[in-house]
Amino acid sequence: MTRIYIDADACPVKEETFRVAERHGLEVFVVSNGGIRPNPDPKVHTVVVPDGPDAADMWIAERIGPGDVCVTGDIPLAARCIEAGARVLRHNGEAFTAANIGHQLAMRDLMADLRAANPLGAGGGGRPFTKADRSRFLDALEREVRAAQRAGSPAAR
Repeated sequence: MTRIYIDADACPVKEETFRVAERHGLEVFVVSNGGIRPNPDPKVHTVVVPDGPDAADMWIAERIGPGDVCVTGDIPLAARCIEAGARVLRHNGEAFTAANIGHQLAMRDLMADLRAANPLGAGGGGRPFTKADRSRFLDALEREVRAAQRAGSPAAR
């Protein structure tokens, strides 16, 4: 059965994810190191992991598998989820796939090197999250959930 995992720290699309999950009757795991208000829906599980680098990522990566969906902006976590056979979406609806994850990892490393080499510390961060991003995410999550359910069904195996 398809499950959705949310890398919840700084995730702007938790409510949208809950709506899609409810429509499909799916379990959702909201994983963070604290500060997340629990959802009253019994299919939404709030998981608080210990403080520490990548604790939420490790929790998700150890449990996710084929037929599941992960919502994250974390590229290394996305790579681990893809390796486990899961589907992965960014908050703006862009899919991480086996075809693009290598490029994403390389760009992440390049940008980290460029930021480290900048002696003035200048850099602007990302662009703001928009209504259009939210809409793209909803459409993409619906597509990914349906594809994950097809891939995870006994007839697809």
